[in-house]
Amino acid sequence: DVQLQASGGGLVQAGGSLRLSCAASGFTYDDYAIGWFRQAPGKEREGVACIKRKDGSAHYADSVTGRFTISSDNAKNTVYLQMNSLKPEDTAVYYCIAGSAIDLEAAITAGQAAGDYWGQGTLVTVSS
Repeated sequence: DVQLQASGGGLVQAGGSLRLSCAASGFTYDDYAIGWFRQAPGKEREGVACIKRKDGSAHYADSVTGRFTISSDNAKNTVYLQMNSLKPEDTAVYYCIAGSAIDLEAAITAGQAAGDYWGQGTLVTVSS
């Protein structure tokens, strides 16, 4: 079974940084992408970023471009989300997800949610 284990959330002041980690296991193929979606209080889930397992190409939501960086360590089956210049509006529960790259990228562009597999969320709180 596919499992996604997210970690790294916490409380940070505006302008600060956090790094989220997602450890993936159970995949029997490598044609997939892993990414991060988030859900702020009272809002719908939205895509943040995703990265393709095969070639490492990344896709970002406009709201985080230039501030967040997604990367992967395939040897460790782990994906990271480095979040810099955090803003109070980045406060949300962040979910690690996996699915087809096409679906994830389209969802991120549209500000929607997608994914075949979801890990548990990790809370990121940015204080002003």
